[in-house]
Amino acid sequence: MESNAIEERVELSMLYDFYGALLKENQQRMFEACILDDYGYTEIAEEEGISRQGVYDAIKRASKQLREYEQKLGLVARFQRHKAQVKQVQKELEAKGLSGDEEQWKTLFTLLEDCLLYTSPSPRDMRRS
Repeated sequence: MESNAIEERVELSMLYDFYGALLKENQQRMFEACILDDYGYTEIAEEEGISRQGVYDAIKRASKQLREYEQKLGLVARFQRHKAQVKQVQKELEAKGLSGDEEQWKTLFTLLEDCLLYTSPSPRDMRRS
């Protein structure tokens, strides 16, 4: 059961990285506090000046919206597909061995690694800068 909760948090975190900017600002704050920072509903409710139920509803609504965005746009799925493809290319190249200019191979592997990293800032990162 705990494993499912962790998987759900990871899923929601990734969805938030891609689509969080589309949520209302108050939804972003509560979502981040609950899902990313692991605050309880009561703590968030006190901070936001609303009921615990209000926080719960806001988090559920935000999670539903994020999933709907993914269902319509598919950016996370596309990213994960590309990530798997880049890993496969890297695996194939490693299997061929490092003959020739070793510096060129290192550059190529670095580029492939960079492709695996999603570096678009989440709304949380944008507020910090």
